[in-house]
Amino acid sequence: MNRSQHIFGSGLVFAVGLWVTWVSYTQQPAEAFLFPRLIASVFVVLAGWTFGKAVMGLSKVGNGVSRTMFVNMLPGLFVTLVYIFWAAKSLGFYTATAIAFFILLSMYDPTPHSVAKSWIKRGIITTIFVAIMYGLFAMLLNVYTPKEILF
Repeated sequence: MNRSQHIFGSGLVFAVGLWVTWVSYTQQPAEAFLFPRLIASVFVVLAGWTFGKAVMGLSKVGNGVSRTMFVNMLPGLFVTLVYIFWAAKSLGFYTATAIAFFILLSMYDPTPHSVAKSWIKRGIITTIFVAIMYGLFAMLLNVYTPKEILF
């Protein structure tokens, strides 16, 4: 079971890496996708290496994912898929990132939701995270991001 989980998981990540790399190399304007192309290329090479190790039985890391752990990850996976395939384009990258990050942080933060300080902490962490993302992507790397509502 564990070997098949390693093969399936790394194969899925490799397939996503191939898709992301293909998308980054086929989008225009080409200069706007220089950074995503670099990251996607490194990502697909590392994912392919990991997948190859799993197929050859050389990845002996971890115990795999239990059913309970997988069920606990499903809500986060759903939020991530909505973010990737709809929200980032419809709401704008930074707005969607703030919403998705805040939702994920709220779902997986062990602090009780009845504590007001936890909501303030989540809001501050989300604000800092988005500010860092903006500084990194928009100001430092000049990366093209989907734009709609707000920015």
